[in-house]
Amino acid sequence: MKYYIIAGEASGDLHAANLIKSLKQENANTSIRAWGGDRMKAQGATIVKHYRDLAFMGFWEVAKNIRTIFKNIRFCKEDILAFQPNAIILIDYPGFNLRIAKWAKAQKIPVHYYISPQVWAWKENRVTLMKKVIDYLYVILPFEKTFFEDKHQLAVDFVGHPLLDEIAQFDAGSAEAFRATHKLPKNKPIVALLPGSRAQEVSKMVRVMSNTAKNFPDYCFVIGAALHLDEVLFENLGLHIVKNDTYKLLSHAHAALITSGTATLETALFEIPQIVCYKTSALSYAIGKQVVKLPYISLVNLILDQMAVPERLQRNCNAKQLSIDLSKILNGPARTAQREAYKLLKTKLGGTGASDQTARLISQRTHA
Repeated sequence: MKYYIIAGEASGDLHAANLIKSLKQENANTSIRAWGGDRMKAQGATIVKHYRDLAFMGFWEVAKNIRTIFKNIRFCKEDILAFQPNAIILIDYPGFNLRIAKWAKAQKIPVHYYISPQVWAWKENRVTLMKKVIDYLYVILPFEKTFFEDKHQLAVDFVGHPLLDEIAQFDAGSAEAFRATHKLPKNKPIVALLPGSRAQEVSKMVRVMSNTAKNFPDYCFVIGAALHLDEVLFENLGLHIVKNDTYKLLSHAHAALITSGTATLETALFEIPQIVCYKTSALSYAIGKQVVKLPYISLVNLILDQMAVPERLQRNCNAKQLSIDLSKILNGPARTAQREAYKLLKTKLGGTGASDQTARLISQRTHA
């Protein structure tokens, strides 16, 4: 069996790697050619393009690299035709992947889309195209099934969230070893700070987070930094920094301040009480409010459909407010309430086995 897989980001590389592993368990003779990263390569995929060469984010960067983007699309089509796969598997990355899906449909190549574009948040008009060009859509958030099937009459398979598997099998090691490795004090409880992955947002958030930390001298505040971020961003903050070890940091944390994103869900799955915070320019926020029509910004609250974890945005994202919020979740009823909400969250996410279930469905449909 031959599959062509396209994942254009680090998270896609992770989820695609787990899917590849499951596909090979379904059929040992499976051959994978892919756009992705090192995790997919480690599972035996032949990597055509690495995702680090595909990450064009923001209007200006996309416009500046538009010729490269279209060149990549042309090359991808040619490479698919040369490989002649039994099916194409697309992982999120909608700007690129929906173009490939439209072309593949015309070529009569079956299209499986795993991890849907977040059209429920913005660009809902993309659903019209998705209905025309995707043969099978596998969604990982429970409300996505309702959104697609009830609102848009597009049949989908809810397979559960792959992070449940990733975190369930994660070995954090001992707290003592973690503290020793990163030269952290032995006796102070850890508060994890995850300020984001893009330099612009990180520069805003670390200042607010470091000012908050000054109000809690009895706690050890540790920044979980993405490997690619310049260390200049974290100079003169007086905080500990852990690079490329976020899961261990969360595993051993007592509480966390999290910039909105997938990290809010990861923190919840580690059962760490958290405050979600975000700050951007006034113009960007105003535009975002017009484009994104959601009641909450964190995945935790969106899935639970309630304000289970506090969200502090823009002017409310300041050291005074975050200090008040953090005090409440370090001990007491608010801490207990969040952990109870996390139990419900895990139930809603459908349990482990997302990669295995998706691989089983793809394999069955490809053999049919």
